[in-house]
This record gives sequence, C-alpha cells and structure tokens, in this order.
Amino acid sequence: MNTDELERILTEELYRIAPDIDLAEIDRSADLREEFDIDSMDFLTLVTALGHRFELEMPEADYPKMQSFNAILAYLKSKVG
Repeated sequence: MNTDELERILTEELYRIAPDIDLAEIDRSADLREEFDIDSMDFLTLVTALGHRFELEMPEADYPKMQSFNAILAYLKSKVG
C-alpha cells in the first residue's frame, strides 16, 4: 500500500471523528488531540478503526508513537506499507 492510500484512509477515519476540521489547514506534525480537539475516547476510536481497516493490531504501548497525523502515517507505513 502506498503513502497516498494510507493518507487517504487516515484522512477518512479522522474525518469521521472530527468532520468540521479542514485537513488541508492543520499542522500534520502537531499533537492530534490539540489539532483536532479530540479526547482520549476519540483517539481510541480512531486507533480501533484503523486497526480494523488494516487488520492490524495496534497495542496501547504503541499509542505514544501515534501522536500526530504524520506519526500515525509513519506508523501505518511501518506496519502495512
């Protein structure tokens, strides 16, 4: 799976959680919770959705590796990419 496909899927899942956010205007290296104003439950929903979508285990120990859009993208690339 290429980077564009991973980014599209991540964007789709983020949009489900925060539909009012314009992804073109965010800082992709900033903390998701601040950038998208999402709480820990929303973050868990995002990680769970991505795990299901990619048939991938995403253990809680890996959550610190997924703090920003770019970090999640890099994480996904390392696991499925």
